[in-house]
Amino acid sequence: MASAASVQPNTTPRWWRRFVVTSRRANLVGYLEIFFAVAFLVMVASTWATFTAAPPNGQLLPSRQVAGLLIGTLIPAMALLVLAGRRLALRRAAGSTARLHVRLVFFFSMIAAVPTLLVAGFAAFLFQSGVDFWFSDNSRGLMENANQLAESYYEENQLDLANETISMAMDMRSILERVPVTDPNFALVYQFQAQPRDVIESAILQALPDSSMRTAVAYGLSEESNPVPFAEETLGDIRRGEQVVVRGTPERIEAVAPIDRQAGIYLYTARNAEATSFRSWESARSISTAYDELTRRARALQLRFNLALFFVSLALVGLAVWFALRFADRQVEPLTDLIAAARKVGAGNFALRVEGRTGADEIGLLNRAFNRMTAQLEKQTDALLAANDELEERRSFIEAVLESVSAGVISIDRNMNVLLMNAPAQAMLMEDAVGQPRPATLRQLAPQIAVMVEAGLAQGVVSHSRRGELLTLAVKIGEEAEGYVITFEDITRQLLDQRQAAWSDVARRIAHEIKNPLTPIQLATERLKRRYRKQIHEDGELFDELTSTIVRQVGGLRKMVDEFSSFARLPKPVFRTEDALDLVRQSLFLQEVGHQDVNYLLLTDSEGPIRIQCDRHQFGQAITNILKNAYEATEAKAQNAEPDYRGKIVVMVEEDDDALHVAIEDNGIGLPQDRDRILEPYVTNREKGTGLGLAIVNKIVEEHGGEMTFSSLESGGTRVAMRFARDPLTTPVGGAQ
Repeated sequence: MASAASVQPNTTPRWWRRFVVTSRRANLVGYLEIFFAVAFLVMVASTWATFTAAPPNGQLLPSRQVAGLLIGTLIPAMALLVLAGRRLALRRAAGSTARLHVRLVFFFSMIAAVPTLLVAGFAAFLFQSGVDFWFSDNSRGLMENANQLAESYYEENQLDLANETISMAMDMRSILERVPVTDPNFALVYQFQAQPRDVIESAILQALPDSSMRTAVAYGLSEESNPVPFAEETLGDIRRGEQVVVRGTPERIEAVAPIDRQAGIYLYTARNAEATSFRSWESARSISTAYDELTRRARALQLRFNLALFFVSLALVGLAVWFALRFADRQVEPLTDLIAAARKVGAGNFALRVEGRTGADEIGLLNRAFNRMTAQLEKQTDALLAANDELEERRSFIEAVLESVSAGVISIDRNMNVLLMNAPAQAMLMEDAVGQPRPATLRQLAPQIAVMVEAGLAQGVVSHSRRGELLTLAVKIGEEAEGYVITFEDITRQLLDQRQAAWSDVARRIAHEIKNPLTPIQLATERLKRRYRKQIHEDGELFDELTSTIVRQVGGLRKMVDEFSSFARLPKPVFRTEDALDLVRQSLFLQEVGHQDVNYLLLTDSEGPIRIQCDRHQFGQAITNILKNAYEATEAKAQNAEPDYRGKIVVMVEEDDDALHVAIEDNGIGLPQDRDRILEPYVTNREKGTGLGLAIVNKIVEEHGGEMTFSSLESGGTRVAMRFARDPLTTPVGGAQ
């Protein structure tokens, strides 16, 4: 039976996951936004071009074309609106619940967009179908026929009056030839001519020379009727040959015809217009005019209706997107808070607790489970921090112990890789521990110790060269589960001190055993020479030579004994504040006076005195001995050098905050081959040397808290560097490392 906490397999198709990943990498949504924006602009331009380029006769666009333009514009516009909602969802979610926000916005947008798109398309099609019906050719023909019928009926009345007026004018011309207008029966004849022809008002007008007219005879004229103005307006047309001029108004129809053109006599007739026919004509004409206006505005109505559908549809989709965003914010806000809290917990804030809904719903259960988890994590983290602090204290203690001990400690694995090395080990094994990368393996760092490890030795003594100095190291090797721990100490100075102690003991014994009999031997030899020289007649010169040899050798032995005594019983230095630069100058001056065949040069950056704590006598003795050795080196080279060779000795004095540095360089014969033993007592390369001078100088330098080193120059000479501590009482013997 599967566990309730087992992870459900991902049922999303593999091709879809690949498509999603590829689209995110390629920014497919951005390309879609650009595509829909371009499509929207293209559809807007197409719609505008379609409506503006339509025929000017008012013919409507096809309903399918108009509906297609509306749907084609709505699709990219809605897509842009949905994509804009997606961006807003991503921004509001801030990446925490972006997928859920996007899905909700897409879901609600599609629910609103698809039906809206269908309804808009259906409404557009229905509207265009209705418009097509009302503005079709049949409807247009029916309207034009009704209008023509009304116009024909009205024009028929005008034509009838015109014909009756012409006929009456011809009759009146015949009557006027027989009956004058002053005849009492003329009025009856005039009435007889007018009544059968449905003429309710009539008048005979005469044109005057000034083109004005006057009424000669009138029949049925009312007070409001005045035929003169109308007759004067039509006078020009009648004179140009018109038989009759008719004018229709809503109230009446008027006509003017000539009776006698030459005499300037004209007939005016009037008939009341039939109200029904005129109103029908007027109504038909207004309806036709309105229909024509609607026909001219039909495309504008199509465009307005499409725009209304377009904006209403977008408003519905936008409202759906807004509602989706609000709904997503409300539903996803607890998850967003939980995600933010989880990030803070991931950053180390295990004391955080989620506030908000803690009811019986899923969100409340999730919040309570999260709070229990953070409480347990806080408890476990506190325990881990306490254990880590304890381990850190132990590690710091072990590191402090390793750094404080004078012995070097190295930890390596089975492949000789260096895992750990304390500062004393770096100082003893590396050429320059500061600013230099540490060797990766023990074979690179100390080959002699690596040989001991490979041989399986537990301890031993090896030699190691560092900066030209040969060190003697006492090594101990301890094996552990994953490698080895190597400890070693520098016993070079210890061995040197043991040798010096041994030689000091020898010197004391020599001084004690030899110095006492030297004086009696010398006194006895001198007494023999004074008392028995006169008695010896043969071989007197030989006697003198033998006694002188004894006295001379005794003096040499006494000098040697004095040097032994000086080395064995070198007094403790008495430190006082002295000008070290002045002491160097004094020693250099004495050498310049005694050896004028050598060039001496003093180099220093200090302008004033250099104050240090030293023993004036011992400091001068050390400088003098080194200068003396440098002179002897140049003198030895001069014996086998070219004639133009001249000895040169350079003394360089520098200072820093802790010590005084004195370096003496010469161009002499250089260092001997056994330079490693140059500081040992009784080691010398000179015939008359005792080998104690450099040993005494080294001892003086060490008593002054410093050290002395030797190096060869490229020119073949020697460089002796001495370091004196400014305050030897606060500096360990041998110099601070």
